[in-house]
Amino acid sequence: MLQDPLAVHEHIALELWNAKNERGAIPPISARYPEFTALDAYAVQRALRTLEHKNGAVHAGYKIGATSIAIQEMFGVDQPDFGFLTEGMLLADGARLDPGRFISPKVEGEIAFRIGADLSDPRTTAADVLNVTTEVFPALEVLDSRIENWDIAWVDTVADNASSAMAVLGAAVPFDGRDLATETMVFTAGESVQTADGSAVMGHPAESVACLVRILASFGEGIAAGDLVLAGSLAAAVDLEAGATVSASFASLGSVSLSTIGK
Repeated sequence: MLQDPLAVHEHIALELWNAKNERGAIPPISARYPEFTALDAYAVQRALRTLEHKNGAVHAGYKIGATSIAIQEMFGVDQPDFGFLTEGMLLADGARLDPGRFISPKVEGEIAFRIGADLSDPRTTAADVLNVTTEVFPALEVLDSRIENWDIAWVDTVADNASSAMAVLGAAVPFDGRDLATETMVFTAGESVQTADGSAVMGHPAESVACLVRILASFGEGIAAGDLVLAGSLAAAVDLEAGATVSASFASLGSVSLSTIGK
């Protein structure tokens, strides 16, 4: 057990905050605090969110991570996690990024949901999520780990805001009941081309959002009306390199892209 959990949580949150702002990674939390639990990791994340909000960040929603087999195998984790989104993390389609602003960035192709009503019931289902979804978006999530060399256990990525950095959103598509489980995506980054569909995300991306609600409910929280939720990557993440163009093209949701400066 940690000797002074609150002090440890706030100390690690400050370490992660400084790492993001100074672009210098920290040693793995799991190696330094082998007794760290899921509750400890989420406590660090909440302390990190408080730091962000005290410094002017505005809540925008949530992201869910490790929802597909491809991502779980890639990062060696075995269960979903979540992080928070702020307005400053959201960019429009066609965004041009400087990879130098990150530590070790990666990018994923996802479907994002706009939720039209509060959800906080621990029994929330995918059908409940779809009933209150107002629009969906093609999305690219930029990941970055403030942990050295992406040497992460599950508690490391949870504490580090689920390794989230930014998200690029395509045009909103009013949700009309279309089957998002069969929605296909072609994810292209340089010579890398991956194809996947919505069922890669826990069988249906709305199930991923429902899972988030159930986890939040365990903390006495929930998704609020108007929140944006990134439902998780359909395919494996790829490194975000200088001079790259990355796109996710969906069968009926349109496409979204970003590019990076440099060569």
